[in-house]
Amino acid sequence: MHQITGKSLLGLLLALTTAVLWGILPIALKVLLDVLTANTITAIRFLAAAVLVGLWLSARGNLPKMALLFSSRVAKLMLIAVLGLLSNYIMYLSGLNYLTAETGQVVIQLAPFLMMLGGVIIFKESLLLWQKVGAVVLVTGLLLFFNERLLQLILQAGSETLGVLLVIAAAVTWAAYALAQKQLLVHYSSKQIMYLLYCAGTFAFIPVADFNPFSQLTTLHWGLLIFCCLNTVVAYGAFAEALHHWEASKVSAVLAITPLFTILFANIIGSLLPGFLVPQQLNALSWLGAVMVVLGSALTALAPQFVEYRAARKVRKLQRDVF
Repeated sequence: MHQITGKSLLGLLLALTTAVLWGILPIALKVLLDVLTANTITAIRFLAAAVLVGLWLSARGNLPKMALLFSSRVAKLMLIAVLGLLSNYIMYLSGLNYLTAETGQVVIQLAPFLMMLGGVIIFKESLLLWQKVGAVVLVTGLLLFFNERLLQLILQAGSETLGVLLVIAAAVTWAAYALAQKQLLVHYSSKQIMYLLYCAGTFAFIPVADFNPFSQLTTLHWGLLIFCCLNTVVAYGAFAEALHHWEASKVSAVLAITPLFTILFANIIGSLLPGFLVPQQLNALSWLGAVMVVLGSALTALAPQFVEYRAARKVRKLQRDVF
C-alpha cells in the first residue's frame, strides 16, 4: 500500500494549485467555444497531453507495456476508462455551450459523489453516515443554486436544460472512468494509464476535428488554447503529486472548493474586462447553494477521516484506561 510522505503543507499547496487550475479551465473553454468546436478543442488537448506525458515516460524508460492490454480483464477496464473519460471531455464541453462556466463547474461536482456511489454499488463499499449527510447537503445545494431557474429547467426544457443534462452525463461518465482507473492501477501507474487514455482520445477526436478556424485565431485564443493543453497535464500532475504527500480524502476536500474559484475568477475577469466575459448573476440562495455543494462534496471526502479519527481516539482512551 502507498505511504504518503506526510508533507501536509506541500500537499495542500499542490491541491490548491489543482483547484485553481480547474477553476479557471471552464472560463477559458467557454471563450474558446466561440471559435472552435468541442471536438477540435478536445482533440488538441488530448494530443498535447499525449505528447508531453509520452516524452516524460519515455525519458524515464517507463512507457506502458502494451502486452498487458491483451488480457481480457485489463482490456475491458481500459475500454471502460477510455469511453468514460472521452465521453466526459466531450459532454462537459458540449454542456458548456449552453451554460455559464460557473453553472458547469457547480453541476460537475456530482462526479466525485457518483464515483463514491459507484464504489458502494459495484465494490460493495460501505456508505458512512457523514457521507450520507454530505450527499444530502450536495444535492440540496444544487437545488438552491438553481432556485430561480429550477421550475424552468424542469417544465420548460430549453438549451440550459440540455446543458445541465450534458454536464450530469459528463459526471456519470467521469465516475465510470475513475472506477475503472482505480482497478487499472493494479497493472499500470497513474501516468501510464493517462498516457494510454490521451493517445486513445487523440485517435478518436482528430478525425472529427475542424482545423479551418485556426487561421483566424487571435493571440488571446492561442494563449487560451495553450493554457487548456498545459492545464490538462499540470493540473493532473499536481493532483497526483498531492496524493503522494497528503491523504486522498483531504486532497478531495480541497478540490471541492473548485466551483468557488470559478465563480470568483469569472467575477474578477468580468469586472476587469466587461466586454470579454459576463459573469453569472447569483442571488443569495444561489450563493448559499454553491457553498453547500462545496461543503457536501468536502463532507463525503472527509467522512473516512472522521471515522478513523474517532476510532483512534477510542484506542488511545482504552490504552490510557488500561495503563
